[in-house]
Amino acid sequence: MESVENLEIWQQGVALVKSLYQTTRSWPDSERYGLVSQVRRAAVSIPANIAEGVGRGTPRESAHFAQISLGSLYELDTLLYLAKEIGLSPCGTTAELRQQLTTLARRLSSFIKYQKRDK
Repeated sequence: MESVENLEIWQQGVALVKSLYQTTRSWPDSERYGLVSQVRRAAVSIPANIAEGVGRGTPRESAHFAQISLGSLYELDTLLYLAKEIGLSPCGTTAELRQQLTTLARRLSSFIKYQKRDK
């Protein structure tokens, strides 16, 4: 169990979840079952899928579940873009979160390539 907690991409995913829970607290109650729920689910999916892949114990499974995490990350990026466009989230907050997503996407992509390399 400790090994996944030592992965920087997992740690960054968890930090992202915390940031997004804090950000979405200020969104209107009318979005609780709309964008708030979707944003939180997509965010939680990122570190959860990294953990599941690592827990399966093979590089192939780690890469597969990291790709699922990457898909959730892109979904989350779109949701944050929409939140900014409809006025739920200030531009500065959204830009900062989307920058975190860009950094995490690069690291996830590197992790996937590393797991897929010939051994």
